[in-house]
Amino acid sequence: MKDPATLSEAEAANELMRLARAIARHDRLYHLEDAPEISDAEYDALVRRNAEIEAAFPHLVRPDSPSRKVGHGVAASPLGKVTHEVRMMSLDNAFSAEEVAEWLARMRRFLALPEDAPLALTAEDKIDGLSCSLRYEQGRLVRAATRGDGQVGEDVTANVAHIPDIPQTLPRGVPEVFEVRGEVYMEKQAFAALNAAQHEAGGKLFANPRNAAAGSLRQKDPRITAQRPLRFWAHGWGAHSALPGTTQAEVMAAIRGWGFPVSPLFSRVEGGVEALMARFEEIGRARPNLAYEIDGVVYKLDRLDWQERLGFVAKAPRWALAHKFPAERAETTLEAIDIQVGRTGKLTPVGRLAPVLVGGVTVTNVTLHNRDEIARLGLRVGDRVVIQRAGDVIPQVVENLTREEPRAPFVFPDHCPECGSEAVAEEGEVDVRCTGGLICPAQRIQRLEHFVSRKALDIEGLGEKTIAQFFALGWLESPVDIFRLKRRRAEILALEGWQEKSVDNLLAAIEARRQPDAARLLFALGIRHVGEVTARDLMKHLHELPVLRDLATRAHAGDAEALAELTAIDGIGPVVVRALGDFFHEPHNVAVWEDLLSEVSPPRYEVETLASRVAGKTVVFTGKLETMSREEAKAQAERLGAKAAGSVSAKTDLVVAGPGAGSKLKKAAELGIEVIDEAAWAAIVAEALGGG
Repeated sequence: MKDPATLSEAEAANELMRLARAIARHDRLYHLEDAPEISDAEYDALVRRNAEIEAAFPHLVRPDSPSRKVGHGVAASPLGKVTHEVRMMSLDNAFSAEEVAEWLARMRRFLALPEDAPLALTAEDKIDGLSCSLRYEQGRLVRAATRGDGQVGEDVTANVAHIPDIPQTLPRGVPEVFEVRGEVYMEKQAFAALNAAQHEAGGKLFANPRNAAAGSLRQKDPRITAQRPLRFWAHGWGAHSALPGTTQAEVMAAIRGWGFPVSPLFSRVEGGVEALMARFEEIGRARPNLAYEIDGVVYKLDRLDWQERLGFVAKAPRWALAHKFPAERAETTLEAIDIQVGRTGKLTPVGRLAPVLVGGVTVTNVTLHNRDEIARLGLRVGDRVVIQRAGDVIPQVVENLTREEPRAPFVFPDHCPECGSEAVAEEGEVDVRCTGGLICPAQRIQRLEHFVSRKALDIEGLGEKTIAQFFALGWLESPVDIFRLKRRRAEILALEGWQEKSVDNLLAAIEARRQPDAARLLFALGIRHVGEVTARDLMKHLHELPVLRDLATRAHAGDAEALAELTAIDGIGPVVVRALGDFFHEPHNVAVWEDLLSEVSPPRYEVETLASRVAGKTVVFTGKLETMSREEAKAQAERLGAKAAGSVSAKTDLVVAGPGAGSKLKKAAELGIEVIDEAAWAAIVAEALGGG
């Protein structure tokens, strides 16, 4: 990896773009889906690399840079939205005593203090949980919200009522308005018990306690939250009508006095970096015996008037810092490399290790991430490797100690070990995926669940449990088997829990989908890169599924005319065409496709649109949409006969701009394009619906 100072401007711009995409993806997985794919240490490395390049090329910093973002937007969340009166920030990180010393020096310079002036700070262990803000008015809890993107979070008021650490009322004499902020978390023992219960019930397993806590709190049904052993502790505050103190320590003592748990390791530290390092090491020694996971120590300047003078940078306060613990390491032997096929078809190599103790936990397995990571480390079976538990959760290999020893190289498979279908990596991607989605045993249940989901064929009565039950009985091998379940009416009726009415309702729901919408059916097949919008774009242009298959097959074989026709469709690029070609190139998929079309008959796809003021026009949505997701907005435009584009050009007729709109809004102004806000767009939609 090049030093940022040696990069050309083009190289820097390209890497910043790649980093922004990667960080945004991992933010979504971590904050919204509670399903992280990388460790905290790996994520921190991406963020640090982004910051280093931006420091070397400040003119390339974009308004939507990861360095300016907090958390992740919540537009797609089923929970209600809450706008924070006072923004919920994140913290800057330090990984060494030198970085902590630099932070102290910056604060002294900003405050015009002598270089050796002692500072009073607070220090507390940094728990790995989900940020939550609790708003009290007249001493009563009126609203609880997650951080979200810092400006808008999710309403979890009903859910926190089931967390015993959170009081519903406060003692007399508290400020009229006060927001207590802290972390919702799950203790290690409770996390292990929850995952054991989830495994027994065939439910989702959580990657770590933080994600278990987040997934448990962010439930639409508070009764699920009530069943999860969640805890809370306070570490700060937000909006307030008054403060019960003039220092961080005084206010936190008051919050503790109101009945909120505060970290038992919270303390006030006076002096310089030596005093902070002593406290850091003390908390580090206590770490293995704590009931909960921590990943560092948080320092905050104690005087509130100095905090106010220091203020904030883009997404973090200048007066606070998270000092992260280094990952713990150990040596062991790589005894085997197995390939696991995930539910999305991704082939993930897993290293089997000679058991080794790392940070108090015995590690026997380690993710090797992907084909490129194995090549980068030069891993072969029999190598001596260094293992670390990054972020205390996900073990990873950080060094191969014997890569120079002669040993047979590991050959990554080019066919799926589960079904024998081709396994390919798309251009520009490191992940290798099985192309036999419809017949691969590792993917079948998820593919079937997707096939009947609300946005696909929407077959009521075929939920996860029913699909899993029928799959286990051998009744559902591929989507076409759903339409043959009517032959098993008597067998279904004989199962426990099924009555004549429920069986007949299920079979009627299936029969009602014998003539499915072609775009929904295409989306239901789960072809990589063919989502709802792409499926609609394809069918609006091609109208019939056999036409799509013919063009995709020809394009895959190198037919330039077929390739040109597909890529001429707005929104369809080479990646989608390649994914379609891979799908139809696999004989297993073709067999399932033909079998399915022998049972269902999708009519010719035609889009019905409403008469509207924007019919035939090109609309661009930019900025944060507060009442709908971006996909909902595009669907509305399509319904109104408009085309939703992703970028502003001379062909754009209208721009709908929400808060935070940046370069697209500027370009619209330069081109003299009409710009309206979200409320005006809602009025256009309402007018069309009323007229329809």
